Amino acid sequence: MKADQYVTVAREGVHESEINRSRFLCSLAPAATEEEAQAFVARIRREHPTASHNCFAYVVGADASVQKASDDGEPGGTAGVPMLQMLMRREVRYVVAVVTRYYGGVKLGAGGLIRAYGGVVGEALDALGTVTRHRYRLATVTVDHQRAGKTQNDLRATGRTVLDVRYGEAVAIEIGLPEADVEPFRAWLADTTAGTAGFELGGEAYGEG
Repeated sequence: MKADQYVTVAREGVHESEINRSRFLCSLAPAATEEEAQAFVARIRREHPTASHNCFAYVVGADASVQKASDDGEPGGTAGVPMLQMLMRREVRYVVAVVTRYYGGVKLGAGGLIRAYGGVVGEALDALGTVTRHRYRLATVTVDHQRAGKTQNDLRATGRTVLDVRYGEAVAIEIGLPEADVEPFRAWLADTTAGTAGFELGGEAYGEG
């Protein structure tokens, strides 16, 4: 069963903390795929070649089906795992976090490291903000040119998400519908257009709403 919604980071960004003279920079980004997450990790590593460590964690999939973490030379379980745990505790998905550490000369100990790496991820999530994406069905409404303007207005007036409009012999209006709304919408559309509109269900996608 796929999740009906998930939370992800609103945008890419960096949040910096200083803990016992060590600098911790948490770079966060949305990642649609594991490849995107890995590419982001590689990019941050290239940007910080002199850092003591570039530890990472990412979660991909609305059901968190892909989870990876790396301590990048920090003592086992003190960096990547607490970062991953923070992402999971906050229930964010399709997200990658890289914490770049510049060592400041003061050892933090295992407990200190766990708090630092997990904490800076939580702070970065707070600073950058999150968005909720809902699962919906794609659907295409087909109407003649005379009805197209009114139908689009009616769709927006009833809070439907119009994703795309294509003009051909007829006008195809692509919309997103929550699964539970498909049948009520079908009835509404037939009523509104006096049965003249075509309606075709497509695949699934996630969007804000």
